[in-house]
Amino acid sequence: MKESSRKQGAASPCAACKLLRRRCAQDCVFSPYFPADEPQKFANVHRVFGASNVNKMLQELPIHQRGDAVSSMVYEANARVRDPVYGCVGAISSLQQQIDVLQAQLALAQAEVVHLRVRHSTNFPSHGMCPDSPSSSGSPSSKQVSPEDNKGMFSHMEMVDEASLGESMWSC
Repeated sequence: MKESSRKQGAASPCAACKLLRRRCAQDCVFSPYFPADEPQKFANVHRVFGASNVNKMLQELPIHQRGDAVSSMVYEANARVRDPVYGCVGAISSLQQQIDVLQAQLALAQAEVVHLRVRHSTNFPSHGMCPDSPSSSGSPSSKQVSPEDNKGMFSHMEMVDEASLGESMWSC
């Protein structure tokens, strides 16, 4: 790991110490989270939060929570650099708008499916039987089957949610 090689004096200082132009001590709180090969990561965090505030936050947290805290700070700092006014709230808002549009498109597609099924059932009134089923061919051996009797023949029934008419329909 970089920290062990740094103890021997072989590695360069972490990105934080390099940017702050200070000696990187063995117990540097930044070094596990801001490696020397990712200088922009700390630069953005430093620009948004300030090095002393990040140092205080990390020192106040248990070690097992520091990685998540750094990830959150890096995400927020990068979002603030991209959008100084809204930061990650702008990204969340944009994603929420995309979800709303996609949900509306889904509702329209579901309504169209229901419409087509209703149209299909009125074009082929087969009393619960599929139009191309051999038993509905009009042969003498075929008999009328009620939808209740049909439950055993068809292993599944598709339910349309209440927003899409609230009715159950037989599927073929």
